[in-house]
Amino acid sequence: MLHNLQPAPGSRKTKKRVARGNSAGGGTTAGRGTKGQLSRKGNTKRVGFEGGQTPLLRRQPKMGGFKNPKRVEYEVLNLADLEAQLSAGKYTVADLRSAKLVSTKKPVKILGRGELKKKLELTVDAASKSAVAAVEKAGGKLIMNN
Repeated sequence: MLHNLQPAPGSRKTKKRVARGNSAGGGTTAGRGTKGQLSRKGNTKRVGFEGGQTPLLRRQPKMGGFKNPKRVEYEVLNLADLEAQLSAGKYTVADLRSAKLVSTKKPVKILGRGELKKKLELTVDAASKSAVAAVEKAGGKLIMNN
């Protein structure tokens, strides 16, 4: 029954009552050691206190810099890659993924490195000015997904 429940023998131990005289076994220093900051009363220290050493927070570099929260990270694709792996025609980002030219789910940006001779009509998220000029020079078109 619930009123008969008892803890297992030896599982509960009575607390040692310190500072009740030397005969009680916890007198004199009451388990605080002899001298020093921790033996005194009122020995609580503020959070982050490191014993007088310069705290970690003050040792850190002060100017944190800046990270733009609105930065867009593109997966880049050069004209040389398009020239090597695509034939003339219309392509969207999904087509580029299925052709294994794009591997991540990031937005796609075409850059102007390399030469393009094929007529391509590309629908991508972004492109550099040189890439747009090169595609138009080859007779193609670049459409942005904005």
